[in-house]
Amino acid sequence: MTIPLSGTQFELSFGDYTATVASVGATLRTLTHAGRDLIVPFDANEVRPGFRGAILAPWPNRIVDGRYTQDGVTHQLSLTEPDRGHALHGLAGWLDFIALEEPSADSPSRVVLASTIEPQTGYPYRLQLRVEYTLDADGLRTTMMARNVGPDSAPYGTGPHPYLIAGEGTVDDWTLTLPAERVLTVTDERLIPIGLADVATEGDGALDFRTPRVVGGTMIDHAFTGLSRDEDGIAEVRLTAPSGTGVAMRWSTGCRWVQLYTADQPDPAFNRGSLAVEPMTCPPDAFNSGTDLIMLKPGQLASVGWTIAAI
Repeated sequence: MTIPLSGTQFELSFGDYTATVASVGATLRTLTHAGRDLIVPFDANEVRPGFRGAILAPWPNRIVDGRYTQDGVTHQLSLTEPDRGHALHGLAGWLDFIALEEPSADSPSRVVLASTIEPQTGYPYRLQLRVEYTLDADGLRTTMMARNVGPDSAPYGTGPHPYLIAGEGTVDDWTLTLPAERVLTVTDERLIPIGLADVATEGDGALDFRTPRVVGGTMIDHAFTGLSRDEDGIAEVRLTAPSGTGVAMRWSTGCRWVQLYTADQPDPAFNRGSLAVEPMTCPPDAFNSGTDLIMLKPGQLASVGWTIAAI
């Protein structure tokens, strides 16, 4: 049997929701509600464009120069973002995950996938990964778990990489609600973190979306923190089109950061047609800064989750 280029396909359904998960990278390939795309999809028999919909682990975002020091030993990762000279979005994105639990006629709304990050140059740690996708009336819930099955403590972070679609038009037309008080400032060319700034003052407030407003021509490729949460500890980003349709992404206290990206691309078909929303357990270059970095002890399990829902 010929396996599609994006891996084995798992079709989920619940009510008006449908989703497709591809085994390579445990990738969310499609997500719809009443026939409307909530994320940018791609074809099953297509090499996944970049990290679109992938699970990011054992780090999200960038490690500057692909180099970090742990327990007095300096490690050099492969530079997977060659234009900027960084290691980008972890090691799990091109692993082929196996199914521990597949959708069935009796349970069409859930799939559980697993893979292992083996010790390698630059990351000499072994992590077992488990990703659970579940559709219900509240949308698509993802739970990401990692267990350190090696002998040494391992640096770890995670997050997803969906590109959200509010409805008709482009991100310029959509209204964004982002409950974040601070933004990570970075260098212009290589996006190396510099420090934290107040969204109310940075760039004259251009990145302050605590009060919902139209994105317009604002270019966003930033990590945010200082997130406001509800009484259950849930943070939420909302994106709505002028027609009133939209999409929301929610996550709990395990993710203290979120990266947003307005998909500014040279390809006109993709340019500013979506908004990447990436809840993260740690900020860019956390392997060096140590900020919110999880150090997984041998045998320790880390779990975090997020939900994407239609508006």
